[in-house]
Amino acid sequence: MELKSFKIGKYTIEKPIIQGGMGVGISWDQLAGTVSKEGALGVISSVGTGVYKNREFTAHVAKHGQPIEADNFYSGDVLKLIFKNARKICGNKPLACNVLYASSDYNRIVKDACEAGADMIITGAGLPLTMPDATKDYPDVALIPIVSTAKALRILCRRWKKTHDRLPDAVIVEGPLSGGHQGFKYDECFLPENQLEEILPPVIEEAKNWGSMPVIAAGGIWNHDDIVKMMELGAAAVQMGTRFIGTFECDAHENFKQVILDAKEDDIKLLKSPVGYPARGVRTHLQEMIEEKTAPKIACISNCVAPCNRGEEAKVVGYCIADRLSDAYDGKTESGLFFTGANGYKLNEIITVKELIDKLMYGEDN
Repeated sequence: MELKSFKIGKYTIEKPIIQGGMGVGISWDQLAGTVSKEGALGVISSVGTGVYKNREFTAHVAKHGQPIEADNFYSGDVLKLIFKNARKICGNKPLACNVLYASSDYNRIVKDACEAGADMIITGAGLPLTMPDATKDYPDVALIPIVSTAKALRILCRRWKKTHDRLPDAVIVEGPLSGGHQGFKYDECFLPENQLEEILPPVIEEAKNWGSMPVIAAGGIWNHDDIVKMMELGAAAVQMGTRFIGTFECDAHENFKQVILDAKEDDIKLLKSPVGYPARGVRTHLQEMIEEKTAPKIACISNCVAPCNRGEEAKVVGYCIADRLSDAYDGKTESGLFFTGANGYKLNEIITVKELIDKLMYGEDN
């Protein structure tokens, strides 16, 4: 099967591959800019921009290095700098921004991304019912929500149509094998009926009721054959995160990449998160410290996600997600939190983004 270009709103993506937005320094200017340059869609994560390049561009930082409050953790100035640097790499090719709906300053972050030059906004970690309101002053910016069920898409389209006379420009349907936060409760992630190949066709059928928005499959897609399988089920494109960690251009610390390279299948688990959703990552020394109650002290400095309720949920699960993801960005393997998809154990080499996209487009052996 030939993998063809597709459109999201007014934008044409040459290769039907979207690089997943991976927060706190995994997909920033170098990775996203290079992915877009190579004809796929690069996605800059808005999460944790305040820790970019050792916090040197962030106004207010605590002694231990954590940005103070949401306006510094989600620094708009730094997000604009990241986009500026990415544009130096990819020029005018389409470039997206991922903004978590659980972010404690969601609307402001979306506006910052639009002002920074994002052509598209991708939002998951909650059903983004207010997404059109945040982008009402930027009509050319394409809106791409992430859902896990056809029902969720139906609810969202009804609300958007009624309140803003707007519909998604595309929709991502994400199965429970993805890295990071899931759209299902813990037990639901393992049910056969919730796997990507089962939830994708109903979402495609629901999307047809609302026009011609492309449906993008995500969660556990690893190689060319997986992409072809999703296309045969009716997807217009796929979103992939974990494989892009295994590239030279990925913005992650070398220690982060090594943690994924070293991970065995049994090391990758669904973990509890202060965000309120289970999250998939590598079980490391951090989880042992949490169980032994020797993990780093919890103090809500950044106020990063609304569901955490200023650190209350962090105390329940035993760690601050902003601190631990920032540690991973800094390469601190003892206390860092390392998200990866279920197939992360298959990562065994670091290659260029161009090599990876060629493998995905034409097969590993071509």
